[in-house]
Order: sequence, then C-alpha cells, then structure tokens
Amino acid sequence: MSALDGAVVAVAGAGGPAGRATLLRLAEAGATVVASDADAARLAEAVDAARYAHGGATVIGDTVDLLDLGATREWATRTEKEFGRIDGLVHLVGGWRGSATFAETDLTDWDLLEKLLIRTVQHTSLAFQEGLQRSDRGRYLLISAAGASKPTAGNAAYSASKAAAEAWTLALGDAFRKAGKGEGEQGLTSAAAILVVKALVHDAMRAERPNAKFAGFTDVKELAEAIARVWERPAGEVNGTRLWLTEKP
Repeated sequence: MSALDGAVVAVAGAGGPAGRATLLRLAEAGATVVASDADAARLAEAVDAARYAHGGATVIGDTVDLLDLGATREWATRTEKEFGRIDGLVHLVGGWRGSATFAETDLTDWDLLEKLLIRTVQHTSLAFQEGLQRSDRGRYLLISAAGASKPTAGNAAYSASKAAAEAWTLALGDAFRKAGKGEGEQGLTSAAAILVVKALVHDAMRAERPNAKFAGFTDVKELAEAIARVWERPAGEVNGTRLWLTEKP
C-alpha cells in the first residue's frame, strides 16, 4: 500500500502545470485530492484530467479565495468535515516579478508578490494547522525557489517573498514539533517542509523552446514525485527542513 492510500490532501494553486502533475500523482497514489485555484476554468481542466487518468479516484475542485482567511478556514473545515480527516496541504501558489537591475525594482511587484507568495501561505497554514495536527501523517509542503537562499539583484522582491514564506513554514514546523505526541522527533506525526527548486519546466515549455537546456530546472512530474515521497518518510525526519531538488546555491 502507498503511504498516501486513503489520505486526504488539499492542493492550493492546482490549476497550473505543477498542480496538474501533482493532482495526477496524488490520485495515482490513492489519495483523495481536494484542489483549489483562483482560475475556475484551469482548475476544472486539471481536476478532470486527474479523474480521467485515474478512474475511480476522488479528485474535486474548490474555487477558494486564499487571500481571504475566513474563506480559507471554511475550505479547511469543509474538507475535514466531508472526508473525516485532512492529511496534507501542498502549497503551489506561484507568481514572479523581476527587473533588469536592483535600482529598477518596482515596489508594486512586492505588493503583488506579498499577496501571492506570503499571504496565501499564512492563510493556508493557519487554516489547516489543527487538522494536520490531528492526522497521523499530516504534511504541509511549500514549494520554494533557490533564489530565497541566494537573492539576485533583479529578483529582490521575489526572493524576499519566497524567503518570508519559507520562514513562516519553518515556524509552522516548530508548532508541529511542540504539539508532537511523546518525546522528541519520534513523537511527531505531522510535519512542515519546503521543497526547493531552481525553476520548473514542463512539456509545453520544451515545445516552445526546443533548443533550450533548462539547466537545473525541475520537471513538474519530478516535483510531483518528490511531493508524494515526503509521506514515505517519518514526520520527524522532514519536519522543519528544506528538501533540495536542485543544487544548493
């Protein structure tokens, strides 16, 4: 049996290529998948694709405003009430803004990225924390970027946003540690971890740029596989860690 068999996993930002790959992989592993995205049409397509690929899998879509803490809490409560448990939240909400130089940084980029990359992490973590703590295999997974650890001049707003989201996720991991049953890391059943990539690549990108090497990029299917594998490892082993899918800067 898969470590995800019978698990209930929510995926935030599920409508993009990474989300599609993740829904497919989680459904394949036997999880019930509850997906959300701000784009209802993209979300419906992703959910339908996962259902079609894995007949009998329970994959549902919810259009949730993750910038609204109340709505996010309602999503978490509704999910746990409907399925009796919540075993994971995979945070795939993304966005990028940058500039040619540091001096040309537009602070309106920060205003946008703070909402997409930080606020949504705050809301999903606060909404799902208690449910994940009740699980015997709860996982909160943030997908982050290597740039958070080594910012470049033109990516100040993006890197700072990612770094803040990582810090918030690590704080959630500390909360799980303090709420752990028993003594030490062995008592943990829930974990918060960060999967770090340089950037993501998918088939459509390769088709558009057939001569590009995409050096160091992580394929969305590889990311989905890495996400699923987190449930195979003990909570105490992954809690509060960065799991690198690319070379450390």
